[in-house]
Amino acid sequence: MGSITEIIVWTRGVVMDKEGRDVMNGIAQAAILDGKFADAFDDYEDLPDRVLVPVRKYARVSDEEIEHKYIYYPEVVDISIVVEPALVKGMNVLKGLREGGLLLVNTKYPIEYIMKFIPNADVLGGIATVDAEAITGGKRVVDFSGTEGGVDAVGIGVGLSAPILGALARVSGIVKKESLARVVQNVSAMERGYNEVNFQKLNKTHHALSWSI
Repeated sequence: MGSITEIIVWTRGVVMDKEGRDVMNGIAQAAILDGKFADAFDDYEDLPDRVLVPVRKYARVSDEEIEHKYIYYPEVVDISIVVEPALVKGMNVLKGLREGGLLLVNTKYPIEYIMKFIPNADVLGGIATVDAEAITGGKRVVDFSGTEGGVDAVGIGVGLSAPILGALARVSGIVKKESLARVVQNVSAMERGYNEVNFQKLNKTHHALSWSI
């Protein structure tokens, strides 16, 4: 079995659950279009989620078939994505992050400001920020039609998730922008996220994946 890239998505229950779900599903669907293997799933220890309660979601991508698809909670992840920026102040958003991993935060604040709230930042190989709120005009989608494996009536990437996914594609290369354009509803917001992401490479260089811009 080849190397698997594990991704955790931090978001808020109900008010931003759809956005977090779109990030994990967007990654998985774009990766499959790229010819890779992928899956995406909620953290059932967080559910049923409540309004504003921190919740986690996951995606994994591999060049080979994923054998351990029923292991729901990875102990080690390669990429941490924070959809709701205030979570960096109260949560260990680098929990389980592999040495040299990547942190991507949806925020209007500069990287230097965000780093003040990351006490274990020495584990990072790179940090990126994108202002998804500004790019989308603050549009957030609240919808539960796609939960528990149901059919998503709204579609992926209508709101904040589109620029976040674009930013992820730019700095990680885990999925191609062209594949995301076939997945997300708001392609222009995805492309803006791709072009407007801020990135800082840190001193951890031995991660199996490389982060760049």
